[in-house]
Amino acid sequence: MTFTELSITGAARRLEGPLLFLERTIRVGLNSAVEVLGPDGVARVGRVALVDEERMVIEVLESTSGLGLGDTRVRVRNAPLTFGVGPGMLGRIFNSIGLPVDGGPPIPASEFLPVSGWSINPAARALPRDFIETGISTIDLMNSLVRGQKLPLFSGGGLPHDRMATEIAQRARLLGGEDGGFAVVFVGIGVSHDTAAAFREAMEASGAISRTVMFLNRADEPSAQRLLTPRYALTAAEYLAFTTGLHVLVVMTDMTNYCEALREVSASHGEVPSRKGYPGYMYSDLASIYERAGCIRGLPGTLTQLPILTMPADDIGHPIPDLTGYITEGQIVLDRELDRRGIYPPVRVLPSLSRLMSSGTGKGYTHEDHPGLANQLFAAYARATRVRVLASVMGAEGLTDVDRQFLEFGDLFENGIVAQEADRTLEDSMRLGWKLLHSLPAAELTRLSRAQVERYLGDTDG
Repeated sequence: MTFTELSITGAARRLEGPLLFLERTIRVGLNSAVEVLGPDGVARVGRVALVDEERMVIEVLESTSGLGLGDTRVRVRNAPLTFGVGPGMLGRIFNSIGLPVDGGPPIPASEFLPVSGWSINPAARALPRDFIETGISTIDLMNSLVRGQKLPLFSGGGLPHDRMATEIAQRARLLGGEDGGFAVVFVGIGVSHDTAAAFREAMEASGAISRTVMFLNRADEPSAQRLLTPRYALTAAEYLAFTTGLHVLVVMTDMTNYCEALREVSASHGEVPSRKGYPGYMYSDLASIYERAGCIRGLPGTLTQLPILTMPADDIGHPIPDLTGYITEGQIVLDRELDRRGIYPPVRVLPSLSRLMSSGTGKGYTHEDHPGLANQLFAAYARATRVRVLASVMGAEGLTDVDRQFLEFGDLFENGIVAQEADRTLEDSMRLGWKLLHSLPAAELTRLSRAQVERYLGDTDG
């Protein structure tokens, strides 16, 4: 690639955090890669974040310590930021901008791909199919994750989403013994040093690091890097999925930190804020990340996303979860009350949803009776929740015998299906589900066929 070197002596106007404001003296394109060289001779990676006829703004993606306005040079590349990818990425750990931080050598690059990614032609997309097993019953049994899907996890501050993210990355697998074609890209965005170390140690201790690529962005790194971390990670995931043919699951935590960085950088640019101070283009910006998941006709690999975000003040109507819900295909919601009661993972089943579950479960995918069982468990738990409200008003003594059975079922469901101490296969989860339905009258199991009731529960009245 060719470089155009521009000396910013006399052209620099100001330096604010990671943003370097210059007078525009050359032709340059938006998002062009740059190198910023200070008096120490160290080249700092950056990109052109804003350009008009009179000025240009460069986002410096590394520390700006030591940079001055009179002795700094900028080299502008006639191409966007790229990431060198290759088959040696599995088992490696990178920082926010794709540099190895595990003590190993640089990756031998077979391709240099733009980190902004390529838009997938909607006509080339295939419907996501097939099942990814996470080892968590409330996801596998009730809200199944399908290859090519984007299924976010909505959490709250202090809830154990980091633990869930690590366990999913460790346990996730394809059904039917296809583990050789499966890989995980784990992305930590704005995490503390302790959390980053915990992620790394957990993956190494479990042995899952051998099929994982990790990208870790720490909380004390520049906010501009936070905006690029998921893009570098998704570039690696696209290479693994669509070039090498692997089925890739991308686990990203925490997208709220990403959106906070987006708001901070937008304010630095002087842009007019929208809802709660976030930029008006946050929807399209998030879509540029989430829509990189999918299946492409004619290509064997798939790219699945499980982004995790913390809802500010546990508000599911906040702009971050609100916009995420519009773009993605469902949500897994964590519940603070369940967490206070010591139930892990504290998944709130009723507002959780996987819109593509019907495309990857049932006969030929998981088990022919899986959808019926999930529907019946959901309906029974919903009724149990309504009965709890009724019991809180009139007391359990005023309930009918059937309602008391549903009241008991609600507790059994939360302590037997929702709560779990170890990894569960889908078969284990289904076995527990059928066992719980034994506590209800057969006449109340209206989401199951007569044959299913007889096969699993016996033709009894409960």
